[in-house]
Amino acid sequence: MTTPTPPRPPALLGRGSWAEARRIADILRKETVGGALLLAGAVAAMIWANSPWAGAYEALRAVRFGPEALHLNLSLATWAADGLLAIFFFVAGLELKREFVAGDLRDVRRAAVPIAAALGGVIVPALLYLLITRGAQGAGKGWAIPTATDIAFALAVLAVVGRFLPTALRTFLLTLAVVDDLVAIVIIALFYTDHLAPLPLLAALVPLAAFTVLVQRRVRSWWLLLPLAVAVWALVHASGVHATVAGVLMGFAVPVLRSEKAGGPEAGPGLAEHFEHRFRPLSAGVAVPVFAFLSAGVSLGGLDGLAGAFGDPIVVGVVVGLVVGKPVGILAATWLTARFTHADLDEDLAWIDLVGLSVLAGIGFTVSLLIGELAFGAGRDEYVKVAVLSGSVIAALLATVILRLRDRAYRRIHEIETADLDHDGVPDVYERDRSGEAG
Repeated sequence: MTTPTPPRPPALLGRGSWAEARRIADILRKETVGGALLLAGAVAAMIWANSPWAGAYEALRAVRFGPEALHLNLSLATWAADGLLAIFFFVAGLELKREFVAGDLRDVRRAAVPIAAALGGVIVPALLYLLITRGAQGAGKGWAIPTATDIAFALAVLAVVGRFLPTALRTFLLTLAVVDDLVAIVIIALFYTDHLAPLPLLAALVPLAAFTVLVQRRVRSWWLLLPLAVAVWALVHASGVHATVAGVLMGFAVPVLRSEKAGGPEAGPGLAEHFEHRFRPLSAGVAVPVFAFLSAGVSLGGLDGLAGAFGDPIVVGVVVGLVVGKPVGILAATWLTARFTHADLDEDLAWIDLVGLSVLAGIGFTVSLLIGELAFGAGRDEYVKVAVLSGSVIAALLATVILRLRDRAYRRIHEIETADLDHDGVPDVYERDRSGEAG
């Protein structure tokens, strides 16, 4: 009698399904365009802030509008950080829920790697920052600045140097960034809420509950949902909790699956996918680029100004956290997960691929700037911007060098992943994977 062969552990960073690969590709195309707009906004802000018309840039950021009675007479820069980024986090909430309800990552074994990597990429940069800034008065407030990954900025880099990056690596990067966003919003809610007003926070539960009931009933009418969403956002803002938390909560409320029956959910595109198609272009094409334009402008003050900035331990801590802490944390967590699960790296990939991707995750632009503003306000805000911009650019350049070394291998994998000899619209490698003949 033959002994049954034990099941082989899942490959670390395996290819996944064709449906998931196609969905990820669609998301990444939109985010790549958004990344280009983000970079354009940031560059425009830097040029303006270092021009003879720098005063006009600061005056634009300081323009205030909104109803004072509702505590919403805010500056334009604050509207961008609190209002527009709520759209960004709403989309992040939709994507995260989609991944774990109907995506490939509903499999706990597949989800373990990006979740562990994201947590490692948060813990190690924070520890390095605290180690470097120890003894500097007030510096500890910025420990979360180097913990974020900016997927739009990272994809803009990939569009130039990593067009043939394998599907598994792109999926890993996107999922890591989404989990990273969730961790960031938890950090913002828990550690960057100075004055909590319980009554507005409790009141926000009323429109949030109404919003949840309507979306669970698959209601799409904007004239019903939009006023409720605005009410949730305004009340959370009034409570002292950062208003972007409202975006994530509403994203989590939206159902992913098309319908539910007594025998279980019937899989299919649901309201979350509908909202994602509607709001992702708004998030990537408007919300994030406008925030970048209104936040990235910092007067460098020439070489002397840069030298002075890099003499500040906060700047050094942020840069080291992004450039060193991020890749070390992600790689260490991924390696430990592989050891504990006995998973081997997919045969088409090498650990140098993860090194390049982990360095790329050190691009921490949008959320890092947001946390910097929350941590230091107008005090050391300019130095924080220098640190985030410098760390992100250094990480982008290093990742470019590493990923370019593997460009020939990526082109070979790309040819395999796109070959469709039977012309049925599904690449042959995914059909073989599904039938068990490969991978």
